[in-house]
Amino acid sequence: MLTISTGNAPASRRDFLRVGALGFCGLTLPDLLRLKAATPQAASGRTRDKAVIFVYLFGGPSHIDTYDMKPDAPAEYRGEFKPIKTNVPGFDICELLPMQAKIADKLALVRNLAFNPNFHDPVELFSGFRKPTESGRAARPDFGSVISRIRQGDRRGLPPYVSLDKTAGDEFRNGPAYLGPAHKAFIATGKLEGLSLPRGVTIDRLDDRTQLMRQFDHLRRELDNGRGDLAGSDEFTAQALDMITNPKAREAFDISKEPDRVRDKYGPDDATRLLQARRLVEAGVPVVTLTFGSRATNAEANCKFSWDTHEDNFKCLRLMLPRLDKAIHALVTDLHDRGLDKDVVVYIGGEMGRTPKVGQSTGNGAKPDGRDHWPRAGFGIFAGGGLQTGQVIGRTDKHASVPVGAPYTPQNTLATLYHHLGIDPVMTFPDHSGRPVYLLDNRDRITELD
Repeated sequence: MLTISTGNAPASRRDFLRVGALGFCGLTLPDLLRLKAATPQAASGRTRDKAVIFVYLFGGPSHIDTYDMKPDAPAEYRGEFKPIKTNVPGFDICELLPMQAKIADKLALVRNLAFNPNFHDPVELFSGFRKPTESGRAARPDFGSVISRIRQGDRRGLPPYVSLDKTAGDEFRNGPAYLGPAHKAFIATGKLEGLSLPRGVTIDRLDDRTQLMRQFDHLRRELDNGRGDLAGSDEFTAQALDMITNPKAREAFDISKEPDRVRDKYGPDDATRLLQARRLVEAGVPVVTLTFGSRATNAEANCKFSWDTHEDNFKCLRLMLPRLDKAIHALVTDLHDRGLDKDVVVYIGGEMGRTPKVGQSTGNGAKPDGRDHWPRAGFGIFAGGGLQTGQVIGRTDKHASVPVGAPYTPQNTLATLYHHLGIDPVMTFPDHSGRPVYLLDNRDRITELD
């Protein structure tokens, strides 16, 4: 069953209204529709057909064991794996990633990323800022929420911001912050059974219920909470009707439409979400996020927190890296084969790296065969989008401890993604107090990718 949610919406939800068993498995229209804000706003210079697929490696993958190996370092640093050459000189990666080695010319590897020293803070990845200690109002919006706000007039029967799992979803993010609840991630999980009118509900009957709902909305808008949480109800309704009556939405989420050979190319489990992401951006969704690192497979190697390898680091990576390798190879080559490589940027990365020295503790309980949290250094991978691929950007010291020279940060990553989508991060939105706030404080993109 496909489940769609938008996180913790305010108490003013219109959850009294259902269209029979309408929607995704009988959910209410408001549960489907906190996706667009009420006030239209355009961004000059943006391009409609550009898109981003953000592959989040939850837990902080070990950079020194994957994409920033140090074979000349002492054994307690370099670990158990050996690097292999790729089809790009100087772009050596882990021996467990042979499929990516064949397409390194289609990848750009950033080795000098640094992160804010926080405990598992994907909020920084998606918004550019740490999650504030105070709740809600000081938070900055996720980049997907920003895209939803900017593109709110481009309704095509699909939401502008889709998250294919909850780990990359609302509970790990700031969400839309002051942009409003309409721009939360549209979280889609589970197996698609259908996106259509249920048996016995005709278009005429749907229209009757829609008119009734609008009458209720007219009354309830007078009871709005002052922040406009209900102001976009008519727009929410229109989006819901688009998704329900337009077969394009059904097909975009449904990977069963793909030939077996394509599904086999990606692989099972988490990899199927990469295929679904490709289908969604091809259908017109501008931002799709997903997590790669399934808890369902952790028992095979005692990987309790996926890429968070405080123990059994090498055993876990032997299990997970080949799966990631196959999935990334499939997605990148699929986008090229379908002519989407200029329009779709893929970004792959986690919220930090791991300690350069095996067994080194930073206060989070690393075991002798594990690596602890290390926000001082990490990696990010870009593909597609017409970016300058086939290169390694930046470097770390001999132990992969810190970047050499000025590092890039998640804000620079987001500035690069905004630029690809035709959005100038110098633009502002009013926060809850009406004060204009820039999308990012550091608005420099990763210039080597231009």
